[in-house]
Formats: sequence, structure tokens, C-alpha cells
Amino acid sequence: MRNFLYCTGVFLLLWINTPLQAALNIEIFGGGANRMPIAIAPFNGGKELPQDISAIVSADLERSGIFKLVDPLGLTSQEPVSYVDWLGRGASALVIGSTSMLPDGRVDIQFRLLDVAKQVQLTGFSGTVTIEQLRAFAHRIADIVYEALTNEPGVFSTRIAFVRKQGSRYALQVSDYDGFNARSLIEYTEPIISPAWSPDGSKIAYTSFEKKKPVVYVQALATRERKVVANFKGSNSAPAWSPDGGKLAVVLTLHGGSQIYLINADGSGLQRISQSPGIDTEPSFSPDGKWLIFTSDRGGSPQIYRMPVSGGAAERLTFEGDYNVSPRYSSDGKRFVYIHRNSGRFSVAVQDLSTRQMQLLTDSSFDESPSFSPNSRMVLYTTEVSGRGILSIVSSDGQTRSRFSQEAGDVREAVWGPLLKQR
Repeated sequence: MRNFLYCTGVFLLLWINTPLQAALNIEIFGGGANRMPIAIAPFNGGKELPQDISAIVSADLERSGIFKLVDPLGLTSQEPVSYVDWLGRGASALVIGSTSMLPDGRVDIQFRLLDVAKQVQLTGFSGTVTIEQLRAFAHRIADIVYEALTNEPGVFSTRIAFVRKQGSRYALQVSDYDGFNARSLIEYTEPIISPAWSPDGSKIAYTSFEKKKPVVYVQALATRERKVVANFKGSNSAPAWSPDGGKLAVVLTLHGGSQIYLINADGSGLQRISQSPGIDTEPSFSPDGKWLIFTSDRGGSPQIYRMPVSGGAAERLTFEGDYNVSPRYSSDGKRFVYIHRNSGRFSVAVQDLSTRQMQLLTDSSFDESPSFSPNSRMVLYTTEVSGRGILSIVSSDGQTRSRFSQEAGDVREAVWGPLLKQR
């Protein structure tokens, strides 16, 4: 069972050693009514490839909670398209495609998105990629389909960051949004916590204990160059980027108890924001940069508060239960996601800022570190299964949940990165 140590301005997780696990696999369960029925036909020539493009696209769209996958059994991407058959299966939209190996070892991929009822093409795309780029191209197809059908940006080509503990080592890792293609940015024998993406996705701020105390670093992904941003007396932790990338909110014990400060991204211009007799921690900026939500025990138990970035009085936002922590804003600033303790279970919850209504999104026992996708349609979090943390995603209505079993280690502190620049 996990334990939390509420100290030094953070909820510090005590990790548990775990043995090697099986290779990454994905489990999707749940799903409610009013989903858009879509069929993803097996791509012609796809059996020759090491990655099943149609399966990746299907998993992406189903995981979003927006779509209901129609079984394509017995039907293919063969043209001319048999619209009557697909309509009989209940499909409103259809994705068909083809792949072919080129003499140089690359793969030519083409796909079309069709409106089944109107029998017209909505969009299409083609490209030539290496074998190593197949999965990324499949995510790109899912993004195009998602955007064409919802008028919202898809997030399947984005990245996530998380901390993996394996044996005595901690690694800050970055991967595709679904946990594949993970690579380590840093590895140490001391804890790494609180990763936070810069708004442009080029850097990650985090807290490392490599100096035997919590220190905040900022590291560039492309060059792996890093610098110390906060190494003041006492604890330095819980970094959060301002929307313009110019500042960080950090939690320091510089003047005694854990309080929230603003600091420029280069480590200059320290300014204290919160003034409280309790512990203030886990700040998150509103998308417009005007507000911070954060966790504080100033009222006797950990609850979520909001205050202006300029400082001033804090307003309590959560009142249900005696334990609400780890708030993160949605991309539109209308909601925040957090961890709520309910009957001894730590679950992901979301609250509407205008109505103050709370909705539980999960019913598992030990969830933590929730983070909205860039389009706010999904929430990334980690959940504990058999004593180890694994990556999970839940749709923002709580109807569709996915778990990504990792090949090894205990995964925690997950955070979703921003949309790619190319979008």
C-alpha cells in the first residue's frame, strides 16, 4: 500500500520496490451512451507491417470517450466501398486505408475518412514513413479523424512525462501519450518528483533530491541541458509553469512553512505569493495566467483553494470530504481535476468552477497525479495495482477508462504535455 508523507510543501510518495513486469499492454473498459459510431477497417497490406495501424487508430479514438468502435469483422478497406454493409453495422463514419512497402524499406500509407450515410469523403491523408515512424503516423491519422469529426484538436500525437522507479533508481521519462516509446531524461538513486511541462513542450521542470534536499530544475528536452531554478534554504518543490512560460510557481520553506512563490524561469525575481500559517503546495496556473489553484491545510485538512497570481485572499473551492489534493486546471479554465478521498479510496474527481459541482471519474483505491489532456477530453493519472503504479487514462465524463501496464517498475507523477508546435 502506498503512503503519503505530507511535508516540505509536497505530498512525497514513499516508493516500493517491484519486480520486472510483462511488456506494455493496454486495457480499455467502460463506455457510455451517445458515442459516435465509427468503424476503422483493417488497412490493406497492413499484415506485412510490425505495427497494426488500424488497431492503433481504433484504440486512440475509443480511449477518447467520444467514439464507439463498430466491429469491422468480415469487412475491409477494399474499394469501391460497400456503404450499405457499413451502414448495416451502424457506422456513421468509416476510416479505410492502405499500406505498401517501398524498395528503400519505407512504407507508403494512405487513408480516407468517409461519411457513411452521405457516401462522401470528409478528409484524407497520405505519407511515407520509416518502420520506426509507423506508430507516430497512426497517432497522426487519429488526430486528423478526431479533429474532422469534432472540430477540436486531437491529442494522440502529444507526449507525457512520468517518474519510473525500478530497483533503487528513479528515472524521469517521456513517452507517447499512451506510454509507448518511453525514454529517460535523467536517472538517479534519489527521488524525482513533480514534473511539469513548459507551455511550448520544449522543457520540463521537476524536483530532484540528488543534492539530498529538494531542488527545482528546468531541463531542455532537445539538448538535455538543465539548470537549477530554485535551490534556496530548506525545501524547493512543486514547480508549475505560467501560461507564457516566463515564470514558475514553486513551493519553498525559505521563511519557515511551505508557501507558494513566483520566480522567473531563469531563477531570478523571487516573489512570495501565499501568506498562510499552514502548508500551501501543488500550485496550478489558470490558462489566462490570472489565478492559482493549490492545496492547503490552512483550514485543518488538505483542501483546494484559489487566489490571484498577484497575491491576496484565498478562496476555498472544495468542501466535500476532508482530503482533496493535487488540483490541475482544464485548458479552458472552467474546471479542475484533483484527487478526492472517498470512503478511504483515493479517486480522480473533477469540479466545475461555476457550479461547484463535483464528479468522481474513477472508483479505484489509490489514484494520484491527475492531469488533463490539452483538449480537456481525457485525464491522465497513475493508479496503484498490486502494489505498483501504472499509467491510466479516463475520459472527462468518467465513462471510458484505460490502463497501460508497463514493462517494468513503479510509475508515478504522470503529467500530460501540450499540443505539438506543428498543430
